[in-house]
Amino acid sequence: MFFSIEPNNRVAIYEQVVRQVKFAVAEGTLRSGQLLPSVRVLSQQLAINPNTIARAYQQLQADEVVEPLRGRGLAIRTDAKKACVLARRDIIVDRLRSVLTEALHAGLTQEDIEKILRKQLRELSGNVQTVSQPPEPPT
Repeated sequence: MFFSIEPNNRVAIYEQVVRQVKFAVAEGTLRSGQLLPSVRVLSQQLAINPNTIARAYQQLQADEVVEPLRGRGLAIRTDAKKACVLARRDIIVDRLRSVLTEALHAGLTQEDIEKILRKQLRELSGNVQTVSQPPEPPT
């Protein structure tokens, strides 16, 4: 699994980590019993504060996505996939609803929004990196 953190994103960094783990579990990239990288390793890979990773991992435990394995680290729970599929859907629905509300508030019509949506889907289709793909090297 490959994490991609966007520091300028309005979503807190720890929440970006939480979402990416949930999306990876929902997608099947992370499976039941698979260990997450240690806090130290992941914080070094992402060049972010270890406390941020620890907070994300605490949230994943509270959300019952991961469980501690004594002496080994955190592993994906056997029952996590179903919850992560639902969480992924809820996250996307909330974000889309927010964007649609803003578009309607700005005066766009339903037809305008649908046209924009179709165009963006065509442009993005096949061009978006998923959590299971490694990041592309800089050009």
